[in-house]
Amino acid sequence: MTQTQTILASVDPAWDQITTEAHEAVKQQPLMGGLIHACILHHTSLEKALSYRIAAKLCSNEMSMVILREIVDQAYGDDPSLVEAARADLVAVYDRDPACHRLLQPILYFKGYQAIQAYRVGHYLWKKGDYDLSYFFQMRISEIFGVDIHPAAQIGCGIMIDHAHSIVIGETAVVGDNVSMLHSVTLGGTGKEEEDRHPKIGDGVLIGAGAKVLGNITIGECSRIAAGSVVLQEIPRCKTVAGVPAKIVGEAGCSQPALSMNQVVSKQS
Repeated sequence: MTQTQTILASVDPAWDQITTEAHEAVKQQPLMGGLIHACILHHTSLEKALSYRIAAKLCSNEMSMVILREIVDQAYGDDPSLVEAARADLVAVYDRDPACHRLLQPILYFKGYQAIQAYRVGHYLWKKGDYDLSYFFQMRISEIFGVDIHPAAQIGCGIMIDHAHSIVIGETAVVGDNVSMLHSVTLGGTGKEEEDRHPKIGDGVLIGAGAKVLGNITIGECSRIAAGSVVLQEIPRCKTVAGVPAKIVGEAGCSQPALSMNQVVSKQS
């Protein structure tokens, strides 16, 4: 670690908070010491901790943890935007998930956060043309986390996926910044066409549990999709849609529904 890296690490308030929380967690429950030391306290930065966590989760008899960690470390070294996105996602989970009380939690326990960070490495590999390795990442993310995101999909920063089970995001899908979604969301196609065939989700959109958004359609920024809806048509910005098929039932209810996480559809919405 260079002197510059040491200085940067020492003035990183987020990492300082994470390590403080880690020490407190070990103090409260010594049985967690091995996990917390391995995942957090043995590392000097968030990116080093994340590379360890991703490698530990995705490794198998087919691909060792050592090799995977080298791949993630190289990705973070080559593309600092991956680390910036990881930080934005971490803050998003902490701010929006009422079950998240410490920055430590998503790194250690929340599969939505872990899956997104692993996807980001797979997307980096895809952009480099390393398709087989990116497909390996997709496969392992799906097997370990129950989250299936094609490595070619484009996903912005500040993403919060709550619970995250059975998330599916297709190859040509685009997800903007500061989007929140819950479990069992599908951003899928409508047939066998090979062209641009998946949804484009605008910034600040909130997608409720079990919602299906199908086809090459645009969901306007800061809109809300109610739980269980099936969206087949484009949605203007700042609207609430609900139903099967989904229809506009009102305004979004606030300027930033993905941040407020208010999923109640009412006449005032």
